[in-house]
Amino acid sequence: MLKATFSNEQIDTLKKIDKEIKPNELISLFDKSNLDSDELVQILKASNALYRVGLQVITDEQYDLYISMLRSINHLHPYLNKVEPEALAEAKTVELPQRMLSTEKAYSKEDIEKWLKRILKAAQEINISEKDIYLRVTPKLDGYAAFDDGQKLYTRGDGYRGQDITRAFDRGLKVAENGVRGLGPGEIVIKKSYFDSKLSDIFENSRNIQAAIIAEKKLDENVQKAIKDGACVFYPFTLIKNKTAHFSEIIENFESIVEEIWKAVDFDIDGVILETTHEDLKEYMGATRKSHRWQIAFKVNEDSAEVKVISITPQTSRTGRISPVAELVPTKLSGVTIKRVTVHHYNMVKTKKIGSGAIVEIVRSGLVIPKIERVIKESEVQLPDNCPSCGSKLLWESDHLICPNKSDCPAQTENTLIHFFKTLGNNDGFGPKVIEKITNFGIKHIHEIYQIPKHKFLAFGFGDKTSQNLVDQLQASREIEIEDWRFLSAFGVSRLGGGNCEKLLQHCPIVELFEISVEDMVKIDGFAQLSAEAIVEGLANIREEFFKVYNLGFKLSVTAKESDRVSLNSPIAGTVVVFTGSMQQGSRGDMEKHAKTLGAKVAKSVTGNTTYLVTGEKVGETKINAAKDKGVEVLTEQEYLSLIG
Repeated sequence: MLKATFSNEQIDTLKKIDKEIKPNELISLFDKSNLDSDELVQILKASNALYRVGLQVITDEQYDLYISMLRSINHLHPYLNKVEPEALAEAKTVELPQRMLSTEKAYSKEDIEKWLKRILKAAQEINISEKDIYLRVTPKLDGYAAFDDGQKLYTRGDGYRGQDITRAFDRGLKVAENGVRGLGPGEIVIKKSYFDSKLSDIFENSRNIQAAIIAEKKLDENVQKAIKDGACVFYPFTLIKNKTAHFSEIIENFESIVEEIWKAVDFDIDGVILETTHEDLKEYMGATRKSHRWQIAFKVNEDSAEVKVISITPQTSRTGRISPVAELVPTKLSGVTIKRVTVHHYNMVKTKKIGSGAIVEIVRSGLVIPKIERVIKESEVQLPDNCPSCGSKLLWESDHLICPNKSDCPAQTENTLIHFFKTLGNNDGFGPKVIEKITNFGIKHIHEIYQIPKHKFLAFGFGDKTSQNLVDQLQASREIEIEDWRFLSAFGVSRLGGGNCEKLLQHCPIVELFEISVEDMVKIDGFAQLSAEAIVEGLANIREEFFKVYNLGFKLSVTAKESDRVSLNSPIAGTVVVFTGSMQQGSRGDMEKHAKTLGAKVAKSVTGNTTYLVTGEKVGETKINAAKDKGVEVLTEQEYLSLIG
């Protein structure tokens, strides 16, 4: 792919952030053309970590390319469904007052129009007229994502937990546009004009300065002066320059509006963000685990080339699907040398006749992984008969070739174990390299890993300190509380991601879920017949292993049942509650969870359907008056606590 080297500072930083990352191994991966999903994740984790601390090793375009390579291998990979963390080395995490999500990306006007169709469809479903649908377009600041609750400033972290960086305000950092503290999510940024004129000879890029502002070490005097001069600011999203208009006007004048917004601020931006302004529509559409459905980021780039196919390489995924990867004559596209591209499935290979010697047009839109746009010259195709990992005879399932060997296929086994620990997310020891080493000694199941004693890890070739750490991590993963939906999702059942797990567990305890029928599942909102059939079959396949792991004694927080919420006899049962500001009773997240157990529906923003707005400290009068104008009852934290007894 590309050449890369690491400075001593980058190596030290990587060691602090993730002990599993080995810089020497990473350097070889950067120069490798045939990367598997584990190798891609290693590159992405290291590149993201270095970028966040101002020690960027690859360009944004190259990072996007690796993301898309991973998506083309496995679009359901856990790394793709997590918020890319704003991480600091050697810093403890704390719960965020409010979830901070990434933004879905689009790379063409057509992508925006598809997103808009989803907006209009949702509006129709809740009887919102098209004339009331307006879009807000803002610059997508390329800074350091953070959240200000008025008392503390937090990094975005993983979207749920971040790190306390209030020291940035203590150092004199101001809110942009003469704003006040406590306006929620935003970005730490520096003016481009100031950087170019005063700091470009001292710092390689503005990211170095953003990282320095929040770092624990003593602040560089040049950065301190930039803060004093007002060039470095925290820019809340609510204050950012924007254009708000009816959606029809936005689409009709899309190119000119994008150009206008792109030049609206004196800060680095990497796109524009579009979002609906209708609060009821926002609440109805909600969010995935990674991004809001009512918001999208538009980024620009497109390039294409005609390329010769050298060969088609089969790769086995965690689910047993065989992914065809087209090895290409190395071709430069958008500044990056492309050597491979994943074909969607083997039926496409067969029908489009994409084999050795074929000529294809590849398009790289939005600085992402190229896709095959069309086949210019066909060639003879050779389909694999056997799994490249275990040698089992392959079977056709719809458009895909499948390895049926679920129990003894090394690729499926290894990827399943990696998926479990990644999704569980409550221990740091069991990354791809550790899993690979363990599976080489015949470990095939999750429960077997938890039964490995220290002397076995030593026998596997781990050092004494590492072996003890691995034992401790396994113990910790059973003792650190995690949500039951996350635990279930970690087993990797097809079509059973975190959201669907939570929906099911609102209706059925986790241990009883394996008895649910397809007919009963279809009755639950959000589950169609085909999805229900796939999930029921998947649950049957993991049942034995699930209970072996479950019985090891994990500490699971139980999802509140839908029936409990309806039947609870509490003053807020059936109401819609929004919490804002800094709470004294506990974190806002804790209060939201407690409100749910009392039968309330918790929302993130005030709409006409909101029953109570519960206010903590430092909540602006504008927000309170806006709620009152909608007929919402505003309660102080103490009034709310008195209400619920």
